[in-house]
Amino acid sequence: MNFGLASLRRWLGRDAAATPAGRWVVVDTETSGLDPERDRLLAIGAVAVDDDGILLDDSFETIVQGDPSGDATNIAVHGIGHGAQAAGMPARDALAAFREWAADAPRVGFHADFDRAVLRVAFAGAGLPADDRPWLDLAPLAGALVPEAYRYGGRSLDDWLAAFGIECTIRHNAASDALATAELLLRLRAIAARQGTRGFAALVKTARAQKWLGNAD
Repeated sequence: MNFGLASLRRWLGRDAAATPAGRWVVVDTETSGLDPERDRLLAIGAVAVDDDGILLDDSFETIVQGDPSGDATNIAVHGIGHGAQAAGMPARDALAAFREWAADAPRVGFHADFDRAVLRVAFAGAGLPADDRPWLDLAPLAGALVPEAYRYGGRSLDDWLAAFGIECTIRHNAASDALATAELLLRLRAIAARQGTRGFAALVKTARAQKWLGNAD
């Protein structure tokens, strides 16, 4: 995946003291429907971040080959037509390539339970061991860190991108959504650091607490 922005290789989140060291990977998937247990993985987009910001030259994008699926309405959303699906990378190869690229980095997503379930089913279907790296879900994390926005309707990725003024070039494109989500991660990570919360494990704990509170409402 090449965003053509080599001069912006690392940007946002430049306060190294406020952000944790190490490589994290922000992941987005596109599927043939909204049921992660039944609908097929169509595409994976991901980009790495470290304590200096987004690494545009450390990214991943693939369309997964399979029998063309999805009705016209669904295809209109993600833009992956039957021809692109038929010409994609075989699922086993795509997933193995993703695992190799992501390596041991913790995973980050927005509504990460969906992406995690989609990948779990896809790995099992391809006869590959499950990807068991830890995930951070930005949806509850955003609600915990910016409760005023959450109270006034901040629920979807679009809501939070708008709240922070983050542009997404092509919504429902795995690579573009992953990049926008990475920008959101850096904004939230900076807010968390100002509140005294640093590191992947601490952010996961904050997100889980918010998720529990949300379920308790």
